[in-house]
Amino acid sequence: VQLQAFGGGLVQAWGSLTLTCARSGHTGNIYGMGWFRQAPGKELEFIGGFSVTGGKTDYADSVRGRFAVSKDNSKNTIYLHMTSLKPEDAAVYYCEADRVRRLTVGRLSSSYDYWGQGTLVTVSS
Repeated sequence: VQLQAFGGGLVQAWGSLTLTCARSGHTGNIYGMGWFRQAPGKELEFIGGFSVTGGKTDYADSVRGRFAVSKDNSKNTIYLHMTSLKPEDAAVYYCEADRVRRLTVGRLSSSYDYWGQGTLVTVSS
């Protein structure tokens, strides 16, 4: 499975941006997806994701109500819709894929089996 996140860029504070994660390869055994981010000098942070098995979506408290994850199975793509962006949202964003059937959404990057190159989001104040 190959993942590629793109769509990052420079956005003003309180603006919106949608990131895309394109999946390719043998994706039939993917049962969950997650978005993570890492700002300079900080640890990798869970942002949001979904569990196919559990039928659940989960978000970090820091983005709940502002960010939303969606998917388009026909395009083998997931999205991260970001609104009301803040300077502290600036980071490199990654998408990750989980091949384990879980009832809940994995919040640890170690729970995921595949990840790709990230995309940089910069938020100007």
